[in-house]
Amino acid sequence: MEQVLYHPEHGYYSSGKCVIGRKGDYFTNVSVGPLFGRLMLAQFAEIWEELGRINDFVIVEQGAHDGQFARDVLQCAQECRPEFFEAARYRIIEPFPVWRECQSRRLEAFRHKVEWRNSLEPFVGVHFSNELLDAMPVRLISAGVEKLVDFQSDKFLFLERPVSISAFNQAALDCVDNVAANLRRGYMITIDYGNSAAEFHGIVQVRAGHRHLDSPFEQIGYADITMQVDWTSIARRAEANGLRIAGFTDQHHFLTGIVSELGKGGSPEPCTRDRSRALLPDSQKSKRALQTLLHPEMLGRAFQVLSLARNVDCAAQPLSGFKFAREPRAALRL
Repeated sequence: MEQVLYHPEHGYYSSGKCVIGRKGDYFTNVSVGPLFGRLMLAQFAEIWEELGRINDFVIVEQGAHDGQFARDVLQCAQECRPEFFEAARYRIIEPFPVWRECQSRRLEAFRHKVEWRNSLEPFVGVHFSNELLDAMPVRLISAGVEKLVDFQSDKFLFLERPVSISAFNQAALDCVDNVAANLRRGYMITIDYGNSAAEFHGIVQVRAGHRHLDSPFEQIGYADITMQVDWTSIARRAEANGLRIAGFTDQHHFLTGIVSELGKGGSPEPCTRDRSRALLPDSQKSKRALQTLLHPEMLGRAFQVLSLARNVDCAAQPLSGFKFAREPRAALRL
């Protein structure tokens, strides 16, 4: 996975061959349209309110792809939450030049708001990722046996070896370590597909052209390779780093919680009813987008949302996205 996805010249992600959407290899929340970014803007603005409407609120996005999500968030903030827009900075962590150039073009209108970094730096605000952890390299370990990749007679194949118990998802755990080391105050919100430890099955998925391929050795460098997230191990690592679990639920309940608070005069959208309508436009296109994001048979149950916090009182008033969520430690089987 490390080479196939992230090799500087030939990697599926790093070379720019990854295409998301109807004409690409798979759909994600951002593919549905700007509504996802608008709803997340409402959640980010609520966090800003909770942190005291600070003047240097940083939205850190990792795995920003072509910058569409960032543009949706910033456009909505400029239209609906001008005070938040003035106070916020948008920081994209992007080590790959091809994507940084693409993001720069897409975000040209917001160049004064956006900054790029190769790695995380200390910040106060929110760290956001959408389908990032599932694409981090994993080890295939089961019942004390690890599968390794070999190359024989011009073909890739698996070899097996005994292995002692160790982390299969070290790259994802390292990501949590990195965020924890740099988050001074605020939240980490990550959206991905996976399960808690009790239901977790470490199955690799390979996708190209919206089809599931049978082997990770098919269409190498032109196909996406992912594994569902073991949310329990991520949460345990976060707690070991001093982060608090602020919420865990599926995307259906998360976005429903945000929508339920729009236009009430409180979090997450303390603004006029007209601005609330701007966040959630009353159009057929918007209604179809919302249905796709929420419906259990579409994206609503496929994705889960984990929120982690530092130096905030997340127990006193949970974020609106977790208004309808179960107690997170119980949901994560901790």
